Amino acid sequence: MSHLLQFALASLIALAWLWKAIAAVIGLPRIPNLAFPSYDQSPSGSPSLTVIVPARNEAADIANTLHSLLAQDYPNLHIFAINDRSTDSTGTIIDAIAAQHPHKLQPIHITELPEGWLGKTHALALAADKATSDYLLFTDADVLFEPTILRRSLAYAVATRADHLVTFPTPVIKTLGEGTLLSYLGVMGLWVTRPWRASNPKAIHDSIGIGAFNLLRASAYRQLGGFESLRMQILEDLTIARKVKLAGLRQQVAVAPGMVTVHWASGAFGIVNVMTKNLFAVVHFRAILVLLATLWIILFCLGPIAFLFLQGTLLPAILTLIAVATLYTLSSRHSKISPWYVTLFPLATILILYSLLRSTAITLAHGGVTWRGTFYSLTELRKKTSTS
Repeated sequence: MSHLLQFALASLIALAWLWKAIAAVIGLPRIPNLAFPSYDQSPSGSPSLTVIVPARNEAADIANTLHSLLAQDYPNLHIFAINDRSTDSTGTIIDAIAAQHPHKLQPIHITELPEGWLGKTHALALAADKATSDYLLFTDADVLFEPTILRRSLAYAVATRADHLVTFPTPVIKTLGEGTLLSYLGVMGLWVTRPWRASNPKAIHDSIGIGAFNLLRASAYRQLGGFESLRMQILEDLTIARKVKLAGLRQQVAVAPGMVTVHWASGAFGIVNVMTKNLFAVVHFRAILVLLATLWIILFCLGPIAFLFLQGTLLPAILTLIAVATLYTLSSRHSKISPWYVTLFPLATILILYSLLRSTAITLAHGGVTWRGTFYSLTELRKKTSTS
């Protein structure tokens, strides 16, 4: 490659990163922070809320999650805890806590998974069908909630007439590897969607869905066909968020640092293991998209490192890394992950590439995905993904 072409390529990459950083500088501060005192309000009309917590072999975490929900200061609240075919003591723990709070917490036990369903979507749909509340909050069995966050979130959803609200969870970081990967994913997610534009009905590609906190108006959930229409969707949180935007419903996002927390997985390779299920699904199980994504990541994330040492490309390489550092800093204000993880940006890139290729190779080799003890065939996953 000639020096001129090297410089042109390095400059184009730098401009792209700078554009992304400038957009984030302008856009991210516009996302409301529910931790601020001004959002310490109660929802108008006191609408009813049902929290739906699916759990399969979550004995280590389910008690803390349920206790944090039971400690919420919003009275018009009901909780469904679903024991989805657990082989550990998850069901026993749920029953014991429910016995202490019979009017607030209702257990549901699933012993068999019907054909054509993923375990999680089946559990979510089953509980949602039983709910009679105005709003539904879909969450996970390892999420912890500060005592006022459901009230604050619901108040914001009501005030903005949102059909769908995502309150971003704060990741709990216990190891260097976890911080390396999760900080990287937070930054790279800004290439996929712009969360500050989620409320713009014209920005149909900017939708946000997070399994830890998906709050939906019950009428909107049913209008979308609920999880019945997403039976084999591995990324059910992202898919239902996209359906919200495509249906012209109102979507809102908010941050609340430290008020919704989740420990995603233990260590770097715990996260890699989780992504074995997710990453190939992100590209709809299409190998050509894996190839394109791999090339893009190499060019845009590892390319600037190489440009530091090539003749004539030092300046655009430095500008690119400044933009990357800016995004790490902006993201850290909400995630509470140190921006100094930017120094491990190349390592995180390599780990993500490994995760993407591993996810693809394992899924193709096995002909499907095994998750929490259940195998789902690739043929069925592709079919359901293409028709949803």
